Amino acid sequence: MNGPPASTRGRSDRPGSTLVVPSIDVEDEETRYLAPIGPTEPSDGRKTQSSEAHAPVVPVTTEELQRQIRELEARLKSMLAGASPKAAGGAAPGGPETERSPREGDATAAADEPPLSEPGTARDVLSTDFYLRQWGRAGLRSRTEEVDEFGFDPKSEARYRPLFDFLYRHYFRIDLEGVEHIPSEGRCLVVSNHSGGPIPYDGLMLRAAVRREHPAQRELRWLADDFVYYLPFAGTLMNRLGAVRACQENAERLLAGERLIAVFPEGAKGSGKLFKDRYRLQRFGRGGFIRLCLRTRTPLIPCAIVGAEETNPLLYRVEHVTRALGIPYLPITPTFPALGPLGLVPAPTKWKIRLAEPVRFDAYGPEAADDEILVRRLAERVRATIQGLIDDTLATRKSVWFG
Repeated sequence: MNGPPASTRGRSDRPGSTLVVPSIDVEDEETRYLAPIGPTEPSDGRKTQSSEAHAPVVPVTTEELQRQIRELEARLKSMLAGASPKAAGGAAPGGPETERSPREGDATAAADEPPLSEPGTARDVLSTDFYLRQWGRAGLRSRTEEVDEFGFDPKSEARYRPLFDFLYRHYFRIDLEGVEHIPSEGRCLVVSNHSGGPIPYDGLMLRAAVRREHPAQRELRWLADDFVYYLPFAGTLMNRLGAVRACQENAERLLAGERLIAVFPEGAKGSGKLFKDRYRLQRFGRGGFIRLCLRTRTPLIPCAIVGAEETNPLLYRVEHVTRALGIPYLPITPTFPALGPLGLVPAPTKWKIRLAEPVRFDAYGPEAADDEILVRRLAERVRATIQGLIDDTLATRKSVWFG
């Protein structure tokens, strides 16, 4: 007489009993392909003890959980720094993991992890990880509490501040007029001509001028062109020094925080003017800065910078083969590319920065930003004001080198 069918084989006759074996309704020879139910200890594939399936869960203490979190953080830091997991306190692959106290694990991870800002040897300099630690995202991990949402790093600016002060006082010998027109607090928009050649220093010098000469020492943030962020290391460096990528969203967020910002409506066309067209303002785009002032009810201050056009006289620009690289043009100056990178060093010309009285748009409402004709008319008015400031300053200038 044959036994019971496979579907009922091994079923208990006890009333209310529950079958826990993994071979329910499955042939015996197929149970070896199924994972056991319950704990992951070795099983014969047919029977599992009920006590093993319902083993009590051991509670994890707070100290043990904190220790595991610290070990995971140390291991993550070591992986980002290019170290092996063993340096972060973990066990080697395939080897046993030793038990350590939390303080001992943190001390070992801190001692084994290489400092991100430490100057490397010749072998480190030639490796890719060195540049990632110094200037990449890993290099910012140690300063995440100080870097703001736009990438400004006070430590980087403090490191370069002596250089900017030297350029402001002794190299370009900048004369600033009209700084009293900038309010001591509240949002404000400075609109200026864009000049300086292949590497425009106008944003950096305008920031240094306001910080040094303004009674409240206000912090100015300027909007930089997109092509700057395609240059090697330039985008990251400009972010750390106070530049913000130019777009309406970033400008509105800055003004919502009652910041002082500067814009250069000419864009790359302004910094890329040929020497024969110097100090002739280019088209101010589509008036985005006017829409910005109308929507946010922000006062506007026209600004003129004279002297930067002669720092790197642009004789010719190559535009056809450079767009694939993300840059608008390749500059041809009297010294570049003949002298290589040294040809980009600016000439020590005399600079003058003039700020006009604020222009307010209180008579218009936020809905005026959608009026194309009004926006273009106001943009042309601001452009004419800046061109007048440039012409007046050039008329009183006696020398490019001494003002």
